[in-house]
Order: sequence, then C-alpha cells, then structure tokens
Amino acid sequence: MMPMTFPQALRKALAAAGCLLALAAPLTSWSQATAPEAAASAPAVDPAAAAVPATAASAPSDPVALDARVESLKSDVIQLNRDLLLLEEELLFPASTQVAVFVSSDVGDLFLLDSVQVLLDGKEVGNHLYTERELVALRRGGVQRLYLGNLRSGEHTLVAIFVGKGPHERDYRRGTTLKFEKGSEPKYVELQIKDSARTLQPVFDVKVWQ
Repeated sequence: MMPMTFPQALRKALAAAGCLLALAAPLTSWSQATAPEAAASAPAVDPAAAAVPATAASAPSDPVALDARVESLKSDVIQLNRDLLLLEEELLFPASTQVAVFVSSDVGDLFLLDSVQVLLDGKEVGNHLYTERELVALRRGGVQRLYLGNLRSGEHTLVAIFVGKGPHERDYRRGTTLKFEKGSEPKYVELQIKDSARTLQPVFDVKVWQ
C-alpha cells in the first residue's frame, strides 16, 4: 500500500472531524428527547428523601450534563477543523510562493457588479458570478477572496475584468492591469470598485498589500 502524503492525511482528518460533528448533533437531539421521558417516569419523591445531599442528584446520566458535554465536543471539533484547514493552507500555499486576490466594493448607484474575471500571466485563475446576498455583503464592507494560489518569484501581470451595470443601466465592462514583482514574501492583491463623485463613473483600482 502506498503511504499517504501529509495533505492527504490532513484531508482524512478533516473528514473524520466532520463525522464527529455530524454524530454530535443526534446526541443533542436524543438528550433533549429523553429529558421529558425521564421526568415523567421518575417516582414521586418522599419528603424524607429531601435531605439527600445535592451531589447524589448530579448523576453522569443527567441530560443537562450530557448536553454540556455534547456542546463541548462540537466546539472542540469546530476548532480542530479550523486549525486543520489553516495548516493545510500553509502547506499547500507556502509564504514564499503564495499570492491571493481579493475583491472589495465601495459603490452606490453608479455600478452594479455582475461578475469578475481574473487572469494571471494570461491564464484565467478566477471567475465569479455574484449573487444578491454577496453584493449586499460587499456593500457592507465585506472583502471576498477570489483566488489563492502559488506563483514563482519574478515579474507577473494580473488582469481583472469587471462586468455589470453602469450609469443609466448601461452594460458595463471594464478591465484593469497590474504588473508586479513576486518576491519571497506572500503577495496580496485587492481589486477595489469605487464611485467617483467627480466623474460620476465607477472606478476600478488595484492595490497591492505586503
């Protein structure tokens, strides 16, 4: 049998974490469903038994305690899943070759974004068609990661093409080009869509972050 690579092992661990999370949900439902039954079937308490120490009532099978354990398990699985995803990203996209492209929008009535296409050194690496929910998130200040990949050191050319509705509901298609140098540090490129109050036209800028 061929040994698994580390990324493959990570993916298996992620799948196992997802299974644990899926198993935790039925436990929560079961504990909630059994709580009323346990209360209904419990015998009447003799007043004389009220003097029993409180520690005797906190049995391990208490539905409340079980719910707490299930929630703790779900929280641990979610955290594990997040850590594994970050680790896998670091392994697949090391800082020395990593490049990421983001999209942000600060527009009002001058441009309604429909799609963005990104070409890197003449090759398409990203093409996204936006939903209404995503547009609302962008207008509220959200930033979308459109592409994450590896790039060798040297000079590169990025072309972004924006398609949407411009002023007076006219079809709008504009492109912007960026030439940049990729070094040993990760490169972050932000595609910014803005309104120009001076020209009453949308403006498409590219900003490079180190």
